[in-house]
Amino acid sequence: MLLQGEGFVEVKGGKIWYGIMGEGDNVPLLCLHGGPGGTSKIYYKLSEIAKERPVIMFDQLGTGRSGYHQDTTLLKPELFVEQVKAIKDELNLNEFFLVGSSWGAALALEYYTTYPEGIKGIVFNSPYFSTSIWTDDAAKLVAQLPDSIQSAIHLAERDSVFDTESYIAANSYFASKHGKRKVPVKHPYDTVPSNRNNFIYNYMWGPSEFTATGTLRNFDNHQSLKKITVPTLMTTGEYDEARPETVMNFAEMVPNAKFVLIPESGHSTLNDNGPAVLAAIQQFIKTIEKK
Repeated sequence: MLLQGEGFVEVKGGKIWYGIMGEGDNVPLLCLHGGPGGTSKIYYKLSEIAKERPVIMFDQLGTGRSGYHQDTTLLKPELFVEQVKAIKDELNLNEFFLVGSSWGAALALEYYTTYPEGIKGIVFNSPYFSTSIWTDDAAKLVAQLPDSIQSAIHLAERDSVFDTESYIAANSYFASKHGKRKVPVKHPYDTVPSNRNNFIYNYMWGPSEFTATGTLRNFDNHQSLKKITVPTLMTTGEYDEARPETVMNFAEMVPNAKFVLIPESGHSTLNDNGPAVLAAIQQFIKTIEKK
């Protein structure tokens, strides 16, 4: 089973690519990837769910199969929201589950508070909703790293010099503990080149997961979680940058939200423990559809 459908949709600034795994009449999933500047290909790992319902993914403008750009006027959260709306309209989605990972979770919340129509439930996977909360969590995790790693990070941040070998090495070490903890396994469907856009990541976020210098440095929308009225699932990895304690607190802000910890996983939960993520999402959907 490969993609059942794919295409491009016109949005402000260009065209965005979408792909659909699976088919049938069950309520589909619409999946929003992380980054900013990441790609949707991690969602190929939801192919098991695609056996029972469509799983829709798309690459946000400027990354993956949606091309490449460095037009900073297009790098605004509200324009990313309009990209989600464009996919929803193009595919005539009357009902759907919204899935967002990391930055994609922030985008999912922004989309829900702007266009709640048709959303049957939301899955926030390893969510980011607030830069100040994220960087506070990152500081806690950095404080547990070896002294030499901490020193490299503090020096780089003090001098705003992030291209030194020591900082790059520190970033890689942090990622091995709290990002992707296991060797990446490429999904059989992932056969077309789809590269991330580091310019977008650096412009909007910064040089690393624990240092925010970009346009999102003051972003904070976590209070909007209180506005959610649809069933909600929050998942995060045992060793995730989106710290379990923090994500549990987020879940408590949403009426009747469910929290699931993904064992033996960093931020890349679908890579580190895909079966656990799949089980959590499938059980969440099953509970909703039984009602």
